Amino acid sequence: MESNHFISEPDLIRGCIEGNRRMQEILYQRFASKMYAVCLRYAGNADDAQDLLQEGFIKVYNNLQKFRGEGSFEGWIRRIFINTSIEHFRRKTNLRTVSETEEKGIEDKSLTALDNLGEKDILKLIRELSPGYRTVFNLYVVEGYAHKEIAEMLGISEGTSKSQLARAKNILQDLVKTRLENKIPAKPNE
Repeated sequence: MESNHFISEPDLIRGCIEGNRRMQEILYQRFASKMYAVCLRYAGNADDAQDLLQEGFIKVYNNLQKFRGEGSFEGWIRRIFINTSIEHFRRKTNLRTVSETEEKGIEDKSLTALDNLGEKDILKLIRELSPGYRTVFNLYVVEGYAHKEIAEMLGISEGTSKSQLARAKNILQDLVKTRLENKIPAKPNE
């Protein structure tokens, strides 16, 4: 029996397209933990992240025939999970449009206090943000999208994207300061 690790991506993809349950399980095992991390960044809690994970894998399996082999397979899968998370966010949330005057009045504090926290602590703090702030923050800071791209994905203006990011940073800065000053741990995973 061939080891799961040595099955090539083309063979794995072909097997999944053909409906081979073993290949589908191997695909899930290869990418589930990384994609769960993506889902958890956008979800408010572990239950929502698990739902997004399942929904994302269903979309991956249903769309495998569309993968053209251009770019990395993992990158293609990640994009599906990001889009699934954004769709979930859009169904649940309404972002308020921000005027240019309001946008200019939003102070963008530096995040230097984050240097004192570990990655897991930072991710927990990000999950404490409201869905709108969390989504824009993740898309911009973690995924590297430009405000124009974020605006198109979420159906908002670039100004709203920028203000959501600035507010998210301000809230994170305040959360970090509070935690460090009071030595309060981040809320545990839900």
